[in-house]
Amino acid sequence: MTIQYKSAPFDLATTNVTTILTVPSDATIITKSVQAVHNTASNVDVDLILTKSGDTTNYIIGHVLLNKSMTNLILNTLNLEADDVLKMQADTASEVTGVVTYALLDRSQQNG
Repeated sequence: MTIQYKSAPFDLATTNVTTILTVPSDATIITKSVQAVHNTASNVDVDLILTKSGDTTNYIIGHVLLNKSMTNLILNTLNLEADDVLKMQADTASEVTGVVTYALLDRSQQNG
């Protein structure tokens, strides 16, 4: 097993639910932070959404109202399993950007 420390930037260019991170089928992810930034003087509602592997339900696991601010939507850590999908949605397009930082625990080279 290898551990890789990674970051994945995102830009919420639409008001649709947007995938920001998908866990590979042979890995687990420990998410350290989901930082979202909004730098204009209007309010933007942002949801952090989790879709579990094999499920079609979008679970809202975080919500914030941003106004010329930045926030981390993960308070401690968030463990994600193989094929889980992390998504976000903002009620205003092209106003929110950010980055997901995480540790990828890769099992692809494991024997057995």
